[in-house]
Amino acid sequence: MRRHAAAANIVRVARIVVSDHLKAGPFTLEEARAAGLTKWHLEFGPWRRIAPRTYVWSKLRLDPTVLLSAAVLRLPESAVFSGLTAAWLHGLDVEPCRPIEVTVPEGHGVSGKVSMRVSRALLSVGDVEPTRGFSATTLPRTLRDLARRLTLTEAVVLVDSALNQRLVELETLTAWLDSRQDDRAVGRLRRALAHAEPAAESPMESRLRMLLVLAGLPRPMAQIPLYDGSGRFLGRPDLYYPDHRLGVEYDGETHKETLAEDSRRHNRLLAGGVRLLHFTAGDVYGAPTRVVNEVRSLLANRAA
Repeated sequence: MRRHAAAANIVRVARIVVSDHLKAGPFTLEEARAAGLTKWHLEFGPWRRIAPRTYVWSKLRLDPTVLLSAAVLRLPESAVFSGLTAAWLHGLDVEPCRPIEVTVPEGHGVSGKVSMRVSRALLSVGDVEPTRGFSATTLPRTLRDLARRLTLTEAVVLVDSALNQRLVELETLTAWLDSRQDDRAVGRLRRALAHAEPAAESPMESRLRMLLVLAGLPRPMAQIPLYDGSGRFLGRPDLYYPDHRLGVEYDGETHKETLAEDSRRHNRLLAGGVRLLHFTAGDVYGAPTRVVNEVRSLLANRAA
């Protein structure tokens, strides 16, 4: 009897005509029941449970947009995405869903949510905007919130990226800070802006620059094109000390793919009288003192 019942259920699953909107994105248990599905169908049919009482079609790729759409189904209308989640929505290269970060109004009775980080804060109308189909904190407000909890270096990394991608202008951020004089939490973002570099082209380049600056070395210029006396282009070091003719380069993963051209550029710079130092992520994270000492030594030698 059990075999016959199981077979009948399988046939019943196969005969269910699933509406396209259930295949397009996340849906709740209530929506599934309205479409004629039961929990049995959801458990044994082509569906995947991704959150409490929330499901998706098993063939749907679980990208961040799908996960955020699922989160919306579990949140009140007053909730907005914030923190790293909002930063990703605005176009920054961060992880948006580990966990999903949400802000709700103060005093709102929202219990903890699985895979979510729920904060409570007073958000003005100007702090929230629609972003890629979701309600999120504005980029200035997002950077302000992240600067409060990140290290100075990591806050600068995000500001550099936002400026380099032209997601926001430095003048806009400065004006926004000036309009928040009564907000004591903006001080850390203001400090990050003082170190910001719109020309920085990668997070690790920003981290390398901040490593040198926070160690007390002069702030280098970023991405400055260099030419010889005949006007021939020599190269564009990631970081450059013009008074010492010293370039500092970060060699990332793409360096292996462009090794030949990088070598030719390196030789042109050396022939033009520019000294070069190269560092990797292993140097920045694993041997920061050595990085600083090598740069300091060459700066001191040229000064002498």
